[in-house]
Amino acid sequence: MDELVNVVLDMKGLSCPRPLIGAKRMVDELGAGQVLLLISDCPGTQDDLFAWAEYTGNRILKTERMPEGGTGYHIQKGTSTKHPVANVTLDIRGAVCPGPIVEAKKLLNGMQTGEVLKLVSDCPGVQSDIEGWAAATGMTLLENIEVSAGVHEFYIRKG
Repeated sequence: MDELVNVVLDMKGLSCPRPLIGAKRMVDELGAGQVLLLISDCPGTQDDLFAWAEYTGNRILKTERMPEGGTGYHIQKGTSTKHPVANVTLDIRGAVCPGPIVEAKKLLNGMQTGEVLKLVSDCPGVQSDIEGWAAATGMTLLENIEVSAGVHEFYIRKG
């Protein structure tokens, strides 16, 4: 293992977007400048990773063919994040609309004014629903990030 690598995540055999989702979760836990080696054999991983890294301020330091198969992506966590910091995260992938908004509302009701909820959803209708809902309820949609095909992270500030 390369001495510059802090964590190795082997996602061979898993189809996209799972390698990207796994990489995102691991990179989120790293300190600025630390490196994750993601190993994937999904053909879509490279495009997903490079688009995600550019958007998030992380860097792909190098890619390499791995002797045990797949491609290794050396991902360095950026020094700053480009998205808001969430006080609470609600990952509700798999729930159909209006479930994501109903559950987000319940959580936001218990949060303090100014706190931020990160809502993760793959419901196709939530993207169009959330802006109108946030505006109608006095919430602010700070950001909508498509982290992988059809999966969105919404950063919603209360009040």
